[in-house]
Amino acid sequence: MTDASEPKKGWFKRLTEGLSRSSKAMSEQVVSVFTKRPLDQRMLDELEEMLIEADLGPRAAARIAEAFGAARFGREADEGEVKLALAQAIGDELAPRQGRFEPLSGPCPFVVLFVGVNGSGKTTTLGKIAADLRRRGARVLIAAGDTFRAAAVEQLKVWADRAGADFMSRPTGADAAGLAYDAYERAKVEGYDVLLIDTAGRLQNKSGLMDELLKIVRVLKKLDPDAPHETLLVLDATVGRNALAQENVFGNTAGVTGIVMTKLDGTARGGVLVPVAQASDAPIKLIGVGEGIDDLQPFDARAFARSLVGLDAE
Repeated sequence: MTDASEPKKGWFKRLTEGLSRSSKAMSEQVVSVFTKRPLDQRMLDELEEMLIEADLGPRAAARIAEAFGAARFGREADEGEVKLALAQAIGDELAPRQGRFEPLSGPCPFVVLFVGVNGSGKTTTLGKIAADLRRRGARVLIAAGDTFRAAAVEQLKVWADRAGADFMSRPTGADAAGLAYDAYERAKVEGYDVLLIDTAGRLQNKSGLMDELLKIVRVLKKLDPDAPHETLLVLDATVGRNALAQENVFGNTAGVTGIVMTKLDGTARGGVLVPVAQASDAPIKLIGVGEGIDDLQPFDARAFARSLVGLDAE
């Protein structure tokens, strides 16, 4: 995540570029309707519909439209004012759902469990976090807990090598909970700062896989009642509102403590982050807008809102 060598505006530029498809789809519609026209109730209803179509969800859309109208009802505004008011309303909606991911400020080893469906960007997210931690001087151990797919283990090994992190795996079909237990014991004995544990891409109808996820949590708690210290749910923004169903299942099953939203650069539906943030008991902690190691960064609600409507950094 944020590195001292990268100015905040450098990340903001990448965020804005990554969200360009979402911001173009939203801002062009909104600006065309609202610029240089007195705001009335019909236009606010139209705004609410636009926000729902942009995947912000009906509850958020209603509140944002109401906040937008409270400041501008009955008067005209130019394009900049319209975007600024909309960014303020979206930022207000998201700010309470902003969280922090700080694996170097907790116990050693700090155990992070990664959950999410196959294809969500889970393995890549783990690899990017490992690379960032190693760059900051941390000793990192990666455990390839997706023992069902040899390709997942191989992909994670590539990331571990790239990051300079140590790596543990087991043969295909091995007990993932046993691997997690052994990895935690090794991390304690050998003095690792952080243990990152991947898991299989558990689908909603795979109750056996969900049971295995709970087993991983149980065996970790035998070694440390507070483990895992962080459980990150990785969601793919390109699936739109299907991300809400995934959040519901994993949130209720896995004790999720933080959400990572990936692939925001690959969709015109980046607004889906808003209803996901509202639906989850866990905050949004990280967002990804590209394939590069530096394209995963802490979630900043105000910066995200400005980028979503096509505004530059403050």
